[in-house]
Amino acid sequence: MITVILTIHIIIAVALVGTILLQRSEGGGLGIGGGGGQGGGFMTARGTANLLTRTTALLAAAFFATSIILAILAGNGSSSSSVVDEVLEETSKVPAIPSVPTDQ
Repeated sequence: MITVILTIHIIIAVALVGTILLQRSEGGGLGIGGGGGQGGGFMTARGTANLLTRTTALLAAAFFATSIILAILAGNGSSSSSVVDEVLEETSKVPAIPSVPTDQ
């Protein structure tokens, strides 16, 4: 089960990186807009930006969901409930150092 979710998680991460790189930055970047005034493209610059923004939001939500699912599945296998409990168990096993009485 974890392997399937982890595989989906990796695919979503790669798609998210690709979608982010396609978006136009303030300096132009790797945007697929094709320039400012060209009208014969696949979509307008505004339509492309809206599509990529929505795709990024969906992929980000899926990435967070798979991250939470993986964290829950990883937490089910742990036996101890707290680090403090483990420390208390270790300190109770250590023998106490006998105190030396002081003469006054």
